[in-house]
Amino acid sequence: MQIMNEKTTTNNNNHLLIGGVDALELVSKYQTPLYVMDEEKIRKQCQTFMSSFKHNLVNTEVIYASKAFLNIAMCELIQQEGLSLDVVSGGEMFTAITAGFPASKIFFHGNNKSIDEIKLALDHHIGTIVLDNEDELKRLSSLVNKEHKVRVMLRINPGIDAHTHEYIRTTKNDSKFGVSIFDPKTLFLIQSIHNNPSLEFVGFHSHIGSQIFEENSFKELATTNLKYIQHVKKQLGIEVKELNLGGGFGAHYTKEDKPFSLESFLPQLLETIHLISKELEIKTPKILIEPGRAIVAEAGYTLYTISGTKETFGGKNFVFTDGSMADHLRTALYQAKYHASLANRMNDQVEKNYTVTGKACESGDIIIKDVMLPVPKENDILVVYSTGAYHYSMSSNYNRLLKPAVVFTANGKSRLVVKKETYEDLIRNDLRLGK
Repeated sequence: MQIMNEKTTTNNNNHLLIGGVDALELVSKYQTPLYVMDEEKIRKQCQTFMSSFKHNLVNTEVIYASKAFLNIAMCELIQQEGLSLDVVSGGEMFTAITAGFPASKIFFHGNNKSIDEIKLALDHHIGTIVLDNEDELKRLSSLVNKEHKVRVMLRINPGIDAHTHEYIRTTKNDSKFGVSIFDPKTLFLIQSIHNNPSLEFVGFHSHIGSQIFEENSFKELATTNLKYIQHVKKQLGIEVKELNLGGGFGAHYTKEDKPFSLESFLPQLLETIHLISKELEIKTPKILIEPGRAIVAEAGYTLYTISGTKETFGGKNFVFTDGSMADHLRTALYQAKYHASLANRMNDQVEKNYTVTGKACESGDIIIKDVMLPVPKENDILVVYSTGAYHYSMSSNYNRLLKPAVVFTANGKSRLVVKKETYEDLIRNDLRLGK
């Protein structure tokens, strides 16, 4: 048996089902490599966050972190489920605007917003701009329309060490994100924002990193930020109305990953925040969170066609697929670990340990370093689990490879939400030298 967990389902043909659809039917219809998203899983996670992140005495808001996975269909789904949207670039913002997502519910993040991106946000009345540093404040101040007050937050760095990979840890004191709460100059920056008649300073944003499995990390983040809010009130007389704790909630990739229960933890977190606010004698701010990976990671599957295997002279067993690091970058980038199965032979017993690789001309083109599989055959279909976050969004055209299609499945049906690239798409923006 090669099942990922007890939620993995198969049919009588020994094939994997994704959203009730046979994986081989998906391959036949859309080709491989193929990104498949179980729409019902995404909706269920959205609903879990929306229903669990509530408290009678605390105002709350759930914001989807779109960098995990975004396209027009995803914007529509997020809007249907009632979440707000976090964007970090002009491209993500334009996608949301094109999808008709309510601008008032969009939060514009990023540590180096360009003049053009800020103009785009102002032209479309984006709901909240999250400033990262003093330079961004200067850019925004030079562009803002004096007649239209802009809601802003400031990203702060509380210096908390999250136990995760260095590249996805964002609150070290030397992080590129935000301004340190330990730097005295930060108070002057807060005062400058507050004094600007064209800006409405509403609060702080912080984010400790990604793939966090420790509940105490979030509680420590909340406590540290609330104490800083108290400090700001005492020093500047400014009452902070909103506190965004970011995201980072862990997802299940392999059996070693142990995400905590959102249903039990989120209400506890809000109660802790309410009690600490009372102890600090500050008004409990509105609390916002930004889940991304936790909403889409486990809903995603990538399907590949196996072309063959190779046992090296050194004794290493490779499985070759039609994918690559161009559609699966996280293993090369973060040494991320994944589980996989043969989607057309789900009940076959595993026999050997393999390294799954692709067709990119790169030694680091590794999809999975170690995974137990039945002996693969040519044209078997490999499924890699939990690829819903940071796979489509990080995909590239390295080696001039084409980006895969994206399909949503639900209730035994599939629908195409992103077309597979063609060679014509690949050269669309190329220009000749001319004479």
